[in-house]
Amino acid sequence: MKGLFRILLGALLTGSVCAENMDEMWGETTVKLRAENAGRGELFDEGNYAMFIHWGLYSKLANHYQGKTYYGIGEWIMDPKVADIPAEEYSKLAGTFNPTEFDARGIVQLAKRAGMKYIVITAKHHDGFAMYHSKACDFNIVDSTPWKTDPMKELSAACREAGLGFGFYYSHSQDWTFPGGRKGPAVDENGKLATFDDYFYKKCLPQVTELCTEYGPIELIWFDTPGGMEKSYVQQLVDVVRKHQPKALVSGRAGHNLGDYQTLGDMEVPHRNVEGMWESVDTTNDSWAYAWYDQNWKSPKKILHRLIACVARGGTYMLNIGPDGKGAVPERAARSLRQAGEWIHRYPQVVYGTDASPWGYAMPWGDITVKGNRLFLSVFEWPESGRLYLPGLKTTIKSAKLLKGSESEPVAFNASNGWTVFELPYRAPEKLVSVIEVELEGAPVVDPTFGIDPNEGTEIFADSAEVTGATIVKDRWMEKFGEWICVYPVTKWTPGGKAVVEVDVLVPGDYDVALTYTGEGRLVWKVGIEGGEQIQNQQNASHNYQEFPMGWLNFPIPGKYKVAVSCLEGNIETAELKSIRLRPVQ
Repeated sequence: MKGLFRILLGALLTGSVCAENMDEMWGETTVKLRAENAGRGELFDEGNYAMFIHWGLYSKLANHYQGKTYYGIGEWIMDPKVADIPAEEYSKLAGTFNPTEFDARGIVQLAKRAGMKYIVITAKHHDGFAMYHSKACDFNIVDSTPWKTDPMKELSAACREAGLGFGFYYSHSQDWTFPGGRKGPAVDENGKLATFDDYFYKKCLPQVTELCTEYGPIELIWFDTPGGMEKSYVQQLVDVVRKHQPKALVSGRAGHNLGDYQTLGDMEVPHRNVEGMWESVDTTNDSWAYAWYDQNWKSPKKILHRLIACVARGGTYMLNIGPDGKGAVPERAARSLRQAGEWIHRYPQVVYGTDASPWGYAMPWGDITVKGNRLFLSVFEWPESGRLYLPGLKTTIKSAKLLKGSESEPVAFNASNGWTVFELPYRAPEKLVSVIEVELEGAPVVDPTFGIDPNEGTEIFADSAEVTGATIVKDRWMEKFGEWICVYPVTKWTPGGKAVVEVDVLVPGDYDVALTYTGEGRLVWKVGIEGGEQIQNQQNASHNYQEFPMGWLNFPIPGKYKVAVSCLEGNIETAELKSIRLRPVQ
């Protein structure tokens, strides 16, 4: 966290900035100062929230081609796995692309109201169509369309005027319409065999140079899908960015570890802290580009849940919108962003310039971000019992208060067997997420052992276990084309294999045990407390992850226990254990 941002945030938190000036501090003045004067990576590292925009010729098709709808991510509609559109046919779309409803200032104002700190937009996706006026290739939005407008000029100017950072997505390896690009035509217009050099030196390198020299200050260049691209090519692109935009970051997907930070898999929000600088890229529905049928919008609460989860794990969240073929942003996506943004502008200290949770994982009721000696408890699931349980905090608490926008009220708390118990009112003060600010005597020190929440119980992901006789793997698949899901199960079980997690129990008694897993046929699982009660049960398996009940375990006294899970019978090598959940029997 850098100097200017630290000073301003500290002033706000200590009360030296009036509440009525909060919008100015966090919405206008501060953002403009940071966008213009921020050091390299500062908006990324401290802003923690950005807008991604996927927009191109594919937006006009909206996942519908020659009378058929294709389900999945719209920007890949050319691909053989989707509609398999020939390059010459796809290129004809440019002649009818006239997005007169595109409103650069409107999109920038949406990003500001959403609480986002910079915008990254597709300058060229895999289809090869440049969404700006490129001199290197006339297959671009000015030379090839009736609109003849450069929206990147408008958007970059609007970002500077509003005080937001600005950056470009650029597909540096794949180009499906230029000869020599990966997955592109094998021969040029004269029938001559094309090489990757033809694409790289005639189009890619010149276009990246254009983006870095003709659109003002850039926050980052977001390269994507390097594939088998040789390191020397990537290095040349990085050198161009460094030369012309020394403050700009280069995305981790540039390849060969030449990027400045790590980009996780599409739509991946980790459940454990991740070291270093990283981002999660996500989208407001299922498709990145506009798809006519896709109405599976993320609610404001879900947006906040995923944003705060990323910040609490130590990262940045970049959330995508997909304008339609006319350039308009779908209203339902915009509405969710605005409503989530209203909450962020009330509680900026939860999101901006904060550090990761020292526990390293989310709580059953929500999540935790940190600023110096202050914890911000974001409570998504308000406890009906009136008690909020926080395990493992060792640092002495000076005070706790329930925030209500610019106001607050004190919260009573007590310590019990290594847990902190907060006494809360019956009703949550916020519809989306309520916030408890906890001031400590010093920096937070915690015992990260998983606490079994007396209200909700706790789900523990299997990759947090100590594993013997089995293996933790990465399991990644598509629900629809391009809609990625990622988990890290324990699998490849062998006889005697087990996964062990340590838990901290505050309230003794019976707890209901459930396992989430996939596999083949019927499987026999054993779950037990080391030195205590054991249960064993047979359940069917499914091709997808489902939660199955196992039985009850008794924890006789408060304290720490080790719980072991084993797969005993059936096709145990196929069993993939995602998580174990322990709920108090009520």
